[in-house]
Amino acid sequence: MAANKSPLPASRPQATTMLSRVAHSLYWMSRYIERAENTARLLEVNLQFIADFQATADAGQNQHWESLILSTGDEELFEQHYETADSRTVTEFLAFDLKNPSSILSCVYAARENARMIRDQISVEMWEAVNELHLFLKTRSTSAVWKDGPNEFFGSIKQASHLFQGLTASTFSRSEGWEFIEFGKFLERADKTTRILDVKYHILLPSATDVGGAIDTAQWQAVLRSASALEAYRRYYVREILAWKAAEFLIFSDSFPRSLHFCVAQVDDYLRRILGETGARPRTEAARVSRRLLADLQSLSITDVLEQGLHEFLEETQAALDTISNEVAETTMFYPAESAIEEQQQQQQQS
Repeated sequence: MAANKSPLPASRPQATTMLSRVAHSLYWMSRYIERAENTARLLEVNLQFIADFQATADAGQNQHWESLILSTGDEELFEQHYETADSRTVTEFLAFDLKNPSSILSCVYAARENARMIRDQISVEMWEAVNELHLFLKTRSTSAVWKDGPNEFFGSIKQASHLFQGLTASTFSRSEGWEFIEFGKFLERADKTTRILDVKYHILLPSATDVGGAIDTAQWQAVLRSASALEAYRRYYVREILAWKAAEFLIFSDSFPRSLHFCVAQVDDYLRRILGETGARPRTEAARVSRRLLADLQSLSITDVLEQGLHEFLEETQAALDTISNEVAETTMFYPAESAIEEQQQQQQQS
């Protein structure tokens, strides 16, 4: 039975300037929190994988860390500040480096700044959750995290994100603001699911005889774990982890909340509400791109994707998501993403 959905409005005028500012901050607050959580997932799982295969050659381990940088698309920025990609440098860059606008610290600081600008529009519980995460990060240093164990740190980031999302679902009215919050969350989650899969593409074993072996299976298991999909996958397939089945589950499942199909369906739904796309024929480019992407995910098979090339399919999907994001930002928000990065860098230099 299909889930009940609230009806779309008959029409919606362009957002007012005041609503645009609020929508902008709600969207980026939600998206930055989701991005911080997904980055923590990637780092946590990669560290665990390396720990499980300590006998792997150093070159092989470095390849795993390079794959994380490649999947984010920030290799040029990384190379400007670090000479090699290893557990320390990549973790520093993706978790703590304020020069990286997508690091966990940068994302949380930016999420808090956006939340601060609209404190009168969000619940007290939402503000406290974001602020407490911000304060938690301010008391942590790179050396302390490595001393205490990075897995505990990454787990805290994930739990804080879940707390914020749960409080948001429980305390925020189902208004236009809610649509921007959910749109930002699922757009970011869809993008990161493609990047989680792309990490595996960058570390595919060169020897065909190794495919299906212990390391290859462990890699796909790590991919599923990074999306909290391992248990759901096993309930669905029961049997051993196979590469094509893992990719199929993360791309095409219409019921798992972190699969690409599920996230794009949510993006399409909230996009139509935000843009007032009520007709059968989309009026905006973002709606057309979203509709095509969702139609592909409903009609293609994993065989089609593998024949096209997994990496190529993921790149095309990322480009489609960027198109959707850019048009919504340009037509409904009018503002660039708020960031507290420069302020935090100045504070660090003064301390």
